Order: sequence, then C-alpha cells, then structure tokens
Amino acid sequence: MQRTEISSLGEFALIKRLTQDFPIHHESTLRAVGDDAAVIAYPDGLRTLVTTDLLLEGIHFDLTYTPLRHLGYKAAVGSFSDIYAMNGHPQQLTCSIGVSARFAVEDLEELYAGLRLACTRYGVDLVGGDTSASLTGLCISITCLGAAREEDIVYRSGAKPTDLICVTGNLGAAYMGLQLLEREKRVFAGEQGDFEPDFAEHEYILERQLRPEARQDIIRLLQEKGLRPTAMIDSSDGLASELLHLAKESEVGVRIYEERLPIDLETHRMAEELNMSTTTVAMNGGEDFELIFTVPLAELDRLKELDGIHIIGHITAPGQGCYLVTPDGAELKLRAQGWPEESSEE
Repeated sequence: MQRTEISSLGEFALIKRLTQDFPIHHESTLRAVGDDAAVIAYPDGLRTLVTTDLLLEGIHFDLTYTPLRHLGYKAAVGSFSDIYAMNGHPQQLTCSIGVSARFAVEDLEELYAGLRLACTRYGVDLVGGDTSASLTGLCISITCLGAAREEDIVYRSGAKPTDLICVTGNLGAAYMGLQLLEREKRVFAGEQGDFEPDFAEHEYILERQLRPEARQDIIRLLQEKGLRPTAMIDSSDGLASELLHLAKESEVGVRIYEERLPIDLETHRMAEELNMSTTTVAMNGGEDFELIFTVPLAELDRLKELDGIHIIGHITAPGQGCYLVTPDGAELKLRAQGWPEESSEE
C-alpha cells in the first residue's frame, strides 16, 4: 500500500484531505471545517451540551489489535453516548490528533473513515479539529456538541427513593472482548512463525469492544413514549462505578439484584473460559456504552412494554448505602472496581 509522509502535505492540506468528504446533517452547522472557527446556531429554546474525551495510545487503546478505522468509530461513538446520557442528541464533533512519525497519511485516512462512518450513522457534523506532531504515538481528542430542550435534559442528580433503576442492553461484553484480545496478544508474543488468533464464536464480544454503538435508539424510544428519566448516566466506566456516581450526585442509596443483571451468553462463556466471575465482569467491565437510568415506580407497567430495557433494582433513602443483593439475600457493598465487599450491616 502506498504510504504518503504527513510532512509532504503540510497541516492545512492534511486537514482538507481528511475532512473533505464529511457531509453536513444539521441546519445549525452554519460553517464547518475551513475557517478559524466553526459557526453553530441552535434555535431558541435549545440548550448546548458539550462533552470531551482524550484517548492516548497505550492507555486507552492498543493498535496491536485495534484497526484505525474501528478506533475512529469508537472514539466518536463514546462521545455521542455522553450526549445521549443527558437525554440530548449529538449535533457537531471536533477531532484533534497528535501523531508520531510512524504514521502515514493513509493511516490517518483510515482513522477518519471510522469517524465519518460514525458521523453518518448518527447524523453528526464534523466541524473542526487540529493536528500536531507527537513523540509518544497517537493521541486523539474528541469534543462533541449536542442539543436538548431545557426541560428534557437529564442529570445524574435527579434520582428519588423508590425510583426504578434500569439498564439497556447487556453488560460486560466489551470487557470480555478486551480480555480475549489481550489473551491472543500474549499468545502471539510467545509464538514463533505463523500465528492465527482464536476468535471463533466470539464475534459479538469483539464487536462490542472494537466497534460499540451508542443507545440513540433508546433515547428516541423513551422520548416517543413520553418517558423522561429522573437521572441518567452511561456505562463507560462500569455499572458499579456509574451507580456510585449517580447515588452521590442524587444523595440517595441503591439496591440492585444480581439475578437481574443482563449478561449475554457469549459474555458468560468467555468469563467461564477465563475463570472470571460473570457478576464481577458485569459490575466492573466498562465501555459497553449502555444507559443506566432511573424512572418513577409509577412507570413500571409502561417500562415493561419496552424492549431492550432491564429493571435491575431501585433507589433507596439517603444513608442506606449502595448494595448488590445476591439470590440468597446477602448484601454486598458496591465498589468502583473488583468484587463488591460484604456488607457489615444486618
């Protein structure tokens, strides 16, 4: 494959080459890439939501097993998920990158192809960014702008006692995909000659790790049904960690039930193969980009009619703590990482 040195183009020619095929989806994007700043104008009544993510090679991703196109897609989707977690809709995106000399223009085109696919699929406009040389590999900074009516915005701080705790999709699949990739990387490092990674029957967890999706469908479904969550957060850092954030911001307690945790069969199989607890995987595996939200108990019957949403527990009064309840009734205190610790309360 032809490799074009980045230095042969210069910064402005490189940016034009990488961004020239991005379509515009929103009337609010008055000016995108090509000037000193983008120009965005939302109609009266809408509020602007802003989220930003910094991804560093060797910390947040490993290019040994992560295709650049998948990386671009995932970087964009992660930021979209943050906007959906506020009950908003992503509109515009900026992407800045730092690249070392080992990358060619064609490598960056692959990265931007993933960004473009995500932007096209979710209807988001790329409106700017920056490029810089890097001495330490690849660095990606993503900023996403979203829009929502003020009365629709959902914060982490609105959960009330007796609210139901809901989660979309299933949990732990992305983490199991990461563990599989890391295992095969270790095997590859010790092999001599040809090596074929063993990914048979693990396509789902690999896709959840390498090319996840944000839950735009759930936000639209809830809005169509007139259901507004009282609090919401996405599961990028794992269920336990996110519930602790939500409980702290809302000043409430949490009770969730182990038997209600939604875990895919392939996640179960991979956890057993690696001798890991599926509950630990579901509680602490991040990057699923599912939505965790609360709704009033009075909405129980309406919730039961919706596909893809699982009720896993309820909000308790302040001071009652955050616990996972096992099938035999034991209460395990939630922790942000690792297995929940035994409750000392009777």
